[in-house]
Amino acid sequence: MMAPAPDRHAPVPIGTERGAASALLPLAATLTYYSLPSTLQARTLIQLTPQLVSYAALAWWTAHNPGIAPRLGLVTSAGPDALRWGFPTGLLLGGLNTWVILVVFSNLGYDIRFLRDTPHAQVPLLIMVPWFICGIAVFVELNFRGFVLGRLAALESTFWTSVRLRRLSPVALALSALAFAFDPFMVNTFKGLHWIALWDGLIWGMIRLRTGNLLITIVAHAVEVIVMYLAVRTALMIES
Repeated sequence: MMAPAPDRHAPVPIGTERGAASALLPLAATLTYYSLPSTLQARTLIQLTPQLVSYAALAWWTAHNPGIAPRLGLVTSAGPDALRWGFPTGLLLGGLNTWVILVVFSNLGYDIRFLRDTPHAQVPLLIMVPWFICGIAVFVELNFRGFVLGRLAALESTFWTSVRLRRLSPVALALSALAFAFDPFMVNTFKGLHWIALWDGLIWGMIRLRTGNLLITIVAHAVEVIVMYLAVRTALMIES
């Protein structure tokens, strides 16, 4: 599948924004979490702290910069591209990750029945699909790809003389994907399956950096999770 073309409505030049370093705060909070004793790590509120710190940093950054929507990649005129590229990307990743969970992990002897007890499994199906999943996709993408990746890319751009490297932002991409995959709530909820979020974060991050369009990653995220949720839920129901 061909990569989507760069968005004509490019964000405001990242070098002019203030407080891009605030995106380092959720990374520091994540690292701090893993330094805590296991008794503290088990507490849900502490698991959610890195995300809460990130949203607080996002709020502060929003108050100190103009043109927030385009900086985050929220370009409403790019809606058709969001569906054109986000929908098939979500279907492909959803199918791939479903196969990894139900076939690869199963053949490796990994028991996925714990998924029946996750908070997501307790939500009624008609609320989870599509409303709750779409809401999660919006907030997660706004946080990890819009704010964290975008601001880290702004910081990284000041270190490269190469236009190509500034556009690729490899360090920002890697750090944001790792922060996403090792988010404490993610790890504690999905256990060994959290590794799937690493390549998701890399793919969604590359799309965000390549196109400047966060709407694509929001659609891809929502479609992928809906596919996985329905497939895994059905498989667990059949097994029981």
